[in-house]
Amino acid sequence: MTADMHVHTLASDGLFTLGEVAALAKAAGLSMVVVTDHDTAANSEKVNTVCQNSGLKTVNGIEISAYVGDVKIHTLGYGFDPSNADFAGLLAALREGSFRRTEDIIRKLNGMGFKIAFGDAAAERADDRTPIHAMHIARAAVRKGYSNDPIAFYMENMMYGREGFSNICRPTPEQAIEVINSAGGLAVIAHPGRIDLSSADRYKLISRLVPAGLGGIEAVYSAHTDEQTAYFREIAKEFGLFVTGGSDTHFAGGNRSIGSPVFQPSDGLLQRLKIC
Repeated sequence: MTADMHVHTLASDGLFTLGEVAALAKAAGLSMVVVTDHDTAANSEKVNTVCQNSGLKTVNGIEISAYVGDVKIHTLGYGFDPSNADFAGLLAALREGSFRRTEDIIRKLNGMGFKIAFGDAAAERADDRTPIHAMHIARAAVRKGYSNDPIAFYMENMMYGREGFSNICRPTPEQAIEVINSAGGLAVIAHPGRIDLSSADRYKLISRLVPAGLGGIEAVYSAHTDEQTAYFREIAKEFGLFVTGGSDTHFAGGNRSIGSPVFQPSDGLLQRLKIC
């Protein structure tokens, strides 16, 4: 079985519909695809229906934008019950927190001379049940004529170290892991090669998160080198973690594509996620 366990849609900061994700997964020859939108599981039921109708295996998925200070420690969740009270409470807090963060970013951008309103960013969402993301603000800036490229606008004005950066209302990975486990899910550290820490500090982080309930590591990832993939597989083996893999694709035409890199889930992972 081949799988892509890290794909984004219009429900967060991606540009794919669920139908497009399923079609691209089928075209790539995948047997399984998991939608892991940032900080929302609003479309879990639809994802399951679309994948079932397309002959694809799937489980409920999410990517929680967790941080330690200003360092991203994004945490993937798989196979959770979205109706779990603790999980639903976290999602509500993440949505409300995204509104406060958006207000903070827009206040800073307005101080830089960009005239963008909260409603401009909120209107960029495909679903008003979901959080507002930085990319929604960047797309609103493009519509206002401040840039031709939302990614470029984000990198120039909103990423860490820029004047428009804001990191308020972010959970820690420990909080994300606790809630994912509470809802019966598998908590996985996302794209560890992108964590902005030294190798020694990254290792310390993983060793700290294992007793907190971390269950897996995304060793197979689109931006990992062969050496990184091998290293994180060894880390997974050392700590008894499941290895997961995904492309982290958000839209067509970029440097990521659904189904790349090739990932074959282990029998143990499939059993843990109750996939036949």
